[in-house]
Amino acid sequence: SRVAWNESHHCRLLAGVVPDQFQMCRRNLEVMHSIVRAAHHTKSVCQKTFADMRWNCSSIQHAPSFGPDLLKGTRESAFVYALAAAAAAHTIAQACASGELPLCSCGSSPSEGPSPDFRWGGCGDNLAYGLQLGAAFADSPLKSSKLGTGALKAMNLHNNVVGRQVVSDSLDTKCKCHGVSGSCSVKTCWKGLPKLDEIASDLKSKYLAAIKVTHRLIGPRKQLIAKEMGVRPVQETDLVYLINSPDYCTPNLHLGSLGTQDRQCNKTSTGSESCNLMCCGRGYNTYTEEVVERCHCKYHWCCYVVCKRCWRKVERYVCK
Repeated sequence: SRVAWNESHHCRLLAGVVPDQFQMCRRNLEVMHSIVRAAHHTKSVCQKTFADMRWNCSSIQHAPSFGPDLLKGTRESAFVYALAAAAAAHTIAQACASGELPLCSCGSSPSEGPSPDFRWGGCGDNLAYGLQLGAAFADSPLKSSKLGTGALKAMNLHNNVVGRQVVSDSLDTKCKCHGVSGSCSVKTCWKGLPKLDEIASDLKSKYLAAIKVTHRLIGPRKQLIAKEMGVRPVQETDLVYLINSPDYCTPNLHLGSLGTQDRQCNKTSTGSESCNLMCCGRGYNTYTEEVVERCHCKYHWCCYVVCKRCWRKVERYVCK
């Protein structure tokens, strides 16, 4: 992230890239800041999105050296690939709009206005450019690498497409009001993307509803189809996976499970972060911790706030 990305030899600093990605780096040096930023966002957003689950995406910290949980075609792998592909497209699209990239600019405005009192203006995110370059970078390892089975490549390519589709579907109209005293006599609108956190939330819903598939010859070519009878056909918007995940309750390096010992849980919740589910029935230990907070804040004219510091005892619950 501290590299200037203004010399082609900088591309040799990238770990884990395939030749096609290396060549793309040399041809598009100006995009590499966005690619690196997308990688950082993928790691942080994944961990934030799954903070309340047994699998909390901590293994992504070792990227690009993935462990078994992200290499063997699990639903966790499906989520990470989809999020990474989405992040690449998302970050490049916004970099175009912010003027960071010399070969692209604002996204094109729709031909029809949003309503009579609106007008298109501002600088919309360039989704088309983001999707094009994001796909070129994210998909090339799966198209050129000799590693992995055909089924795994097909799964990851499918999930990459799902991630980019969620980005496309999230493009929304954003507006800003203009007028005397906030009268909003004129609204300027543009097409913009939400934060990556929102896209990750949509992908998490797809993760929970992901379909287990097999790679089978259907007609002239192999396709991903639902492995179990009675399951609805795989749609282009579904995340798919090949093998079942471990329960992530206990450490197992072979399966990529780190276990949930010493994970913090919520005693009053009934969801995935509850002490019963997070601790897998092993029970939990209770700790008392003293935290410092701002309190008794007063506003002084003009214009500052003065607060006191208060100490409060809170209980923490940690899995055995």
